[in-house]
Amino acid sequence: MNYKMMGKFIGLLLMVESIFMLPALIISLCMGEYNSVIGFTVTIVVLWGLGVLLRLLCRKANKSFFAKEGLVCVGLGWLIMSLLGCLPFFLSGVIPNYVDALFEIVSGFTTTGASILEQIEGLPYGILYWRSFSHWLGGMGVLVFLLAIPLGGEGGSGFTMHLLRAESPGPNVGKLVPKMKQTAQILYILYIALTILNVIFLLIGGMPVFDAVCTAFGTAGTGGFGIKGDSIAGYSPYIQNVCTIFMLLFGVNFSCYYLLLLRQVKSVLKDEELRIYLGIILFSILLIVWNLRGYYDTLEETVRHTAFQVASIVTTTGYATTDFDLWPGFSKAILMFLMIIGACAGSTGGGFKCGRALLVVKNMLRSVRQLIRPQRVQVVRMNGQAVDEKVLANTNTYVSAYAIIIVVSFLLISVDGFSITTNLSAVLACFNNIGPGFEAVGPTCNFASYSLFSKLVLIWDMLAGRLEIFPVLILFSRTTWRQR
Repeated sequence: MNYKMMGKFIGLLLMVESIFMLPALIISLCMGEYNSVIGFTVTIVVLWGLGVLLRLLCRKANKSFFAKEGLVCVGLGWLIMSLLGCLPFFLSGVIPNYVDALFEIVSGFTTTGASILEQIEGLPYGILYWRSFSHWLGGMGVLVFLLAIPLGGEGGSGFTMHLLRAESPGPNVGKLVPKMKQTAQILYILYIALTILNVIFLLIGGMPVFDAVCTAFGTAGTGGFGIKGDSIAGYSPYIQNVCTIFMLLFGVNFSCYYLLLLRQVKSVLKDEELRIYLGIILFSILLIVWNLRGYYDTLEETVRHTAFQVASIVTTTGYATTDFDLWPGFSKAILMFLMIIGACAGSTGGGFKCGRALLVVKNMLRSVRQLIRPQRVQVVRMNGQAVDEKVLANTNTYVSAYAIIIVVSFLLISVDGFSITTNLSAVLACFNNIGPGFEAVGPTCNFASYSLFSKLVLIWDMLAGRLEIFPVLILFSRTTWRQR
């Protein structure tokens, strides 16, 4: 285990996190929010100091870096980033309980959007900005950002490959271009461009600048922290429709956008995961609109709220324009299915991923065919190309871990005495990085009523869900920490 190289990179991570807090500090200074100023100032000093110290202690690190180090570095990096990133909430007194503050920032970084705050309006502007910006930072991945800047390329191609694979969502991570560093740069350029475009369209609709920026952060990261108590419900239909479109755009594999820039439109149209993603969305909207007939005053309102909530749930954003917990059971069942299936691999969305679900179905069908014709070689193909057996094996392992974690988490938080629907939807919402669930954790409620123990379980679920399980699980293996 190359501890020094890991320490050097985590030191850089902490220093960059402190820099990202500067806009929130400036906003707090301009608005005269002195408690927030103290919270951000102390946190920035601590982050920068620890980062510099780690860099000095590990300056002579051996640059050899392997898959195990990549997984551990990502898992530890996100954990440490969260443990310190919540300090502004705690030190400013906005969230006086440290575990609650940790829950809030983990929910932000993992783009979950589940909150323990009972009152959003009236919070300091600096805190609201940092809370929303944590979505944007966690959406594409802060380690991917470090790989995209000159300071991040310290360990060669193997270093960048293992980190990108460990942090990026989906069953398989490939290169857009020959060099992984350039891949990270392309991903962030696309991410920033779409975010700016989102802000522009929100401003055209008359949304205030601060609201537009924070809302775009939540949409881009598919996070869902609103700066209003009613989320997006109080804004105009135009703004709601803009959010719907951009949530869906950020749920698409970013490789598709790169292919569009290269004018490879046919390759995008033939992408099986994209077609499944769009098909599920369209079919879900049609079914819910049919189920909600007569529920709203007009067909336009029905379609608008339905499209928004389908987009919000399938992309695991978590914004709301209506209390969908009051919808009929059939519509809620569809939303629960969307909670699990999630968006595309390689997007900022969470969930199981459409691509992974497609692989599971194809592998299952292959197993059936092998039972019928055991002598025939059966190959699973995606977009016309054979899928590596290692990818299929990893997918099967992921399915097993996914199911076990959900069951165990559900049992653990059930000691709090909430209903089965509340507890199951809470676990699904946190593990799939969605945000709101049903009943006591619905779109008009929050997670504040859960006990300290249950919040810690849900914090672990959020981290495991965002990092695709294995970078978190590997931290608890004794084999991980042994020398060769």
